Amino acid sequence: MKLDVIKLDGSKAGSVDLGEDIFDLEPRADILHRVVRWQRNKAQAGTHKVKTRSEVSYSTKKIYRQKGTGGARHGARSAPIFRKGGIYKGPVPRSHAHDLPKKVRKLGLKLALSAKAKAGELVVIDSTASDGKTAALARQVRDLGWKRALVIDGTEVNADFARAAANIDGLDVLPSMGANVYDILKRDTLVLTKAGVEALEARLK
Repeated sequence: MKLDVIKLDGSKAGSVDLGEDIFDLEPRADILHRVVRWQRNKAQAGTHKVKTRSEVSYSTKKIYRQKGTGGARHGARSAPIFRKGGIYKGPVPRSHAHDLPKKVRKLGLKLALSAKAKAGELVVIDSTASDGKTAALARQVRDLGWKRALVIDGTEVNADFARAAANIDGLDVLPSMGANVYDILKRDTLVLTKAGVEALEARLK
């Protein structure tokens, strides 16, 4: 499939051929859901923790005598049934990550790119050549109508462009190896450089 290539000032810069096996697949919500869930679970900190009966700050003295009270036989105030006692089987630090086959991850990235292409939310630009000025880039982004955009460059991000984009709300920049399903789907517009297209096609062959 062919797509027009533009420059950051909005002028045309030819066209580019996009591989149909990457940018023209029928989107599948089930695969995209699996990959996004895998990403978010892997990123989860898992630092939740509560104090168990052995960790709460209480005396271990028996609270009252064993017999003759008419009540239950309790040993310590740290028991889970008491207020401020230890928590029984509460959360402990752990990893939430789970396995997902590489083929499914690869397919998920292809489907995310295809979804953006089919929705008309994919833009290809000639390059990210910039003078490093935030004000100039912000004006170009506004003129192009990008509200929440993700720019994916080649193997390395242009340092001047990255510096200029760092302070623009709603504009994120990633190298081609950092391209992922969650970030692509989260933005309204996906912007690829010609170098980014080549790098992604090489990565997803």
